Amino acid sequence: MKPPPPRTPAAAPSPAALSRPVPLGPRSVLFLSLVSAIGVAAFGWPLLASRESDLVGHSADAPWLFALLLPLLLAVLVAQLSENRDATGAPGLDAKAVAMLGVLAAAGAALRPLGAGTAGLEPMFFLMVLAGRALGPGFGFVLGALTMFASALLTGGVGPWLPFQMLTMGWVCLGAGLLPGADRLRGRPELLLLAAYGIVSAVGYGTVMNLQGWPYLGGLSTSISFVPGDPLPANLTRFALYCLTTSLGWDLPRAALTATLCLTVGGPLLRTLRRATRRAAFH
Repeated sequence: MKPPPPRTPAAAPSPAALSRPVPLGPRSVLFLSLVSAIGVAAFGWPLLASRESDLVGHSADAPWLFALLLPLLLAVLVAQLSENRDATGAPGLDAKAVAMLGVLAAAGAALRPLGAGTAGLEPMFFLMVLAGRALGPGFGFVLGALTMFASALLTGGVGPWLPFQMLTMGWVCLGAGLLPGADRLRGRPELLLLAAYGIVSAVGYGTVMNLQGWPYLGGLSTSISFVPGDPLPANLTRFALYCLTTSLGWDLPRAALTATLCLTVGGPLLRTLRRATRRAAFH
């Protein structure tokens, strides 16, 4: 019998391939789309409510949203774990990957109180942006939500706003993971991109979170109050004025701090995160 031909060794992955975030598979996309659709409905449905709608009666729906959010977060994590397998069929992600999520969530939760709520300064934002970039959109979304949950337990900030904060921070990390050039953009251009995204996401976080409470202040009857049943453009105009007069003074300092930290310490931290993802068997 002829001996079998020698097997050609598999080519080693390039450094660029090792530095890519964890890609999204079909199941991850499905669960992320589902949880995002639920989040958009939870934030935006009051804008479409009629004058007869009992908004006050729905202001305590947060526990139901929280009950929906947790299993969907677990589903996203399980989908990411099961979809990223190596060529032999063995798991491409192991317990170290899940442990890394826990470590980053704990680090983000520890960073959040450092700003002490002063002028909206929250140093955890820059870590979430960099981690979302390094880990990818799926793991980034789970990390953002878990970080908010852990920080609420740490600071005693558990309340009806918590599931909304988890969703919004998940979207911040998701967007960072979807930024272009994840496998080729490095150095100063990448940090500038992340700093710009940090500014947009920090202001966007505050704007989206305003939707969590603003519709329930309609009884104040001011020029910036929500009016149930009014046309959507009229309410959106009042909402824009509400954001300008109430939260922008908090959102802009948060944006400035996030961009500054991304530009100053983002490079070394991003390299550390990417090295840690390789050691955690993300690739």
